Formats: sequence, structure tokens, C-alpha cells
Amino acid sequence: MAVLVYKGSLTLHFKNRKRIRHMQKLKVVLFMGGDSGEYEVSIASAAQVKSNLDPEKFDVYPVLIREGKWIYTADNGQVIPFDRNDHCLHIDTEKILFDCAYIAIHGTPGEDGKLQGYLDMAGIPYTTCDVTTSALTFNKYFCNDLALQYGVKVARTLLLRQGDTWDTEAMVKEVGLPCFVKPNKAGSSVGVTKVYTLAEITNAIEKAFVEDDEVLVQQFIKGREMACGVFTLKGEVVVLPVTEIISKNDFFDYQAKYTVGLASEVTPAIVTRDQSDECMRLTDFLYRKFNCKGVVRFDYFLTDNEWWFLEVNTVPGFSAESIIPKQVKAAGYGLKDFYGSLVEEALRK
Repeated sequence: MAVLVYKGSLTLHFKNRKRIRHMQKLKVVLFMGGDSGEYEVSIASAAQVKSNLDPEKFDVYPVLIREGKWIYTADNGQVIPFDRNDHCLHIDTEKILFDCAYIAIHGTPGEDGKLQGYLDMAGIPYTTCDVTTSALTFNKYFCNDLALQYGVKVARTLLLRQGDTWDTEAMVKEVGLPCFVKPNKAGSSVGVTKVYTLAEITNAIEKAFVEDDEVLVQQFIKGREMACGVFTLKGEVVVLPVTEIISKNDFFDYQAKYTVGLASEVTPAIVTRDQSDECMRLTDFLYRKFNCKGVVRFDYFLTDNEWWFLEVNTVPGFSAESIIPKQVKAAGYGLKDFYGSLVEEALRK
């Protein structure tokens, strides 16, 4: 299986994967849904994951988490609640215990550390970052502040909390126009507005507060939008090719992300070798510094030959329209091998 590994440049390596278990299939609970605006994206991601986890190696049980309910729907249509006390499914007379959890929930509770905390207490390995990293990186303000401390370029950002008063003129003086107004803890550009005039800011802030109790007002960085996936395989950090995102909308909003034809994604991005190496080096650096696990996607702006950190997605999209599956294919992976390796890496931990 060919993988691209960052070693100061793009180098092709070959690894032979060893099976974690040989005699029986692994039982994987696939968590999907969630309580954020990314619900539909999660359902599509979970479908992609399930279809690509090798049925000869894994028995996969999709469990929908929504509004406090955890539900598994069997092939015959039977609806079975997930037993959160015993961390299992009771199907007829059989008790299904799980070897691993695959988290495909974007937003809460799968990307903010809540589900990870439950799984830690249950003793079930999972495919994502741990509680601390998930909670910290899901909070864009804290994550950006940490990246800034590591010497990475980050846009000027103001934080508003529910109940705060604000001075629109002072904010514009600090971050400039145009600027972005966005929820602090949300993904897929849900609730995000690109603001061009002073008069637009209040409505944009109110729109963002619908999605979260904290809102960011952020400097606009003019440049090319890029994304770089990264994961760990047998303890080694593997960096995927860089993708350039070219939106036909004003920015890479929810519609552009999930509507065919509204954005083009070029993988590998058409950049110089030095620019590609620098993005991969930065991705490797931040993945380690944030103590990431599993597959993660870092987003950047490239402007004036400098890389500006935008955000990190610790549960990136896995749908057919998502960036990570396209980067995986460009790197020479089969999707079955890739998704299977994420489960095996979670068990190796």
C-alpha cells in the first residue's frame, strides 16, 4: 500500500499492514448524526465509511445519535437502542460488544470531546483525537491562540460571548473589512457570513449566535484556500497531498462544500515544490503539537508565499464530495485499506 510520508519532501514508501486479529472479524460501532448543523453531512460520511470497511474483516453497526437517543436500525428494520450503561447492543439473544468505535459525527458530540469521554470510560478504542485535543481544537478561538503561540500565522480574531455588548466600529477598526463572522464551535461553514460593510455586522453576529453561544469576528486573509490531510499509521505521521479549494461562491460556504459544481478541488494543488513542502511540514508540526490522532484535515490560506492557519477538522468529512477521500485516492490508497487502517491504528493505541 503506497503512502506519502512527509520527510522534508514527498517520498513514496511501501508498508505491509499486519492484521490486528486473524481469527475473527472485528466489531465496529459507527457513530453518526449528532446535534449540529452538520447532521446531514455526518450521515453521508457514515455511509461512505460503512461501504468501505471490508466486510470480511469488520462487522459494522451504525448507531445514530440524535437529541439524546442512540439508535441502531437493523437490516430488517428493527430499531434497537444502544445500551449506554453496558456499552453494547442487545440483538435478539445476542449481546454485541465492540472492539472499536468509528466516529463520523461532525460537530457535537463527536468532534468536541464529549463522545470521546464516554468511550474512554467505557474502555472502547476510537478513531479520533482524544478528549483534550478534540475539545481544544473544536474551539476555534482557543485553537487559533495555541497555533499563534507556536509561531504560526493566524488572522486577527475577536471573541463575543452570548450576552456581550459590542461596538461594531471598534471591531472593524481591529479586524478591517471585509471580515468573517462565524460561530466559534461549529463546522462546515454553518452560520458563517462574509461581511463587507459596517451595517452588515450585527445581522451576521445574530446569525452566528443561532449556531453557538460564542461568535468570532475575524480578519479576512486574501489568498488561495488550501487543505492538507494527515493521519498516523503504526506510529508514523503520514501527510496526504495538498488540495486547493476554488469556490464559485463568494467563499467556501456550506452550499459550495456540498453542492456538486459549486467548487473545484485540485489535488495535488498547483503550487511550487517549496510551497508544498512547507505546507506538509506545517501540517506535520501542528498534528504533533496538538497531539492529534486518527485522520485530521488542516485548512490554510496561502498568500504572498506565506501559509496562514485557518482551522483544524478532527473529524473531517468522508462523503463522496469531501476532500479527504479525494486526497487518499491521489496518494495511491484504496479506500478500504485506508479506512481499515484507521480502525487498526485505534486498536494499536
